[in-house]
Amino acid sequence: MANTHHRILVVDDEPQIRRFMKVSITAEGYEYLEATTAKEALEQTARYNPSVIVLDLGLPDADGYQVLQQIRSWSKVPVLVLTARDQEAEKVRLLKAGANDYLTKPFGVNELMARLFVLLRDSWYFQSTTEDAILAFQGLSIDRQNHRVSLDGESISLSRKEFMLLNYLASHANKLVTQEQLLREIWGASHQDDTHYLRIFISQLRKKLKDSISDPRFIETEPGVGYRFIGQPIAAQG
Repeated sequence: MANTHHRILVVDDEPQIRRFMKVSITAEGYEYLEATTAKEALEQTARYNPSVIVLDLGLPDADGYQVLQQIRSWSKVPVLVLTARDQEAEKVRLLKAGANDYLTKPFGVNELMARLFVLLRDSWYFQSTTEDAILAFQGLSIDRQNHRVSLDGESISLSRKEFMLLNYLASHANKLVTQEQLLREIWGASHQDDTHYLRIFISQLRKKLKDSISDPRFIETEPGVGYRFIGQPIAAQG
């Protein structure tokens, strides 16, 4: 995962924040791009195809939430949102709208770079994974090479994190996977206490899998501990 191959687009109208970001990002060997408005952010995204976008919500010409929605209409680029809004409901809204992660202002350089590294690592995983097996369960097929999932013969669309979460659980079928293990493996060590991430993404995954909490077909909850994938295997295909 060579740093020089990664472009980080910072979208923020505060000069001091951009200067701080530029120093931190270039010091790690990443290519730095910047935008100060929503219009510039969309143009830069389309033109340069950044590896990660760091998006501030308070832009002069539009709310960053609207920018996020527009980007998500045509791109899956990882987005790290910067927000001064510390309410959990707002964070949930951002994650559901397609943000991959968020940082609450003020924040430190070490946390910023750790979260960027995790997003880049996830992106690298999706581009370079050599797994060619299809995990097949009764009613569910997980194509790990092409990152496709079908339910009862119908293709379903999963986000990057949803796919990683399902793949990890299914790869440990019938084994209890703790909340801490999932957070560490999917989101990184800095998120080990962020159990609300799991609540959001497990809930979204269940909806797409048409899975019931009370009578699960695929994902069983061990309250306060973790999750167990209970799908009935057919055979591994390669």
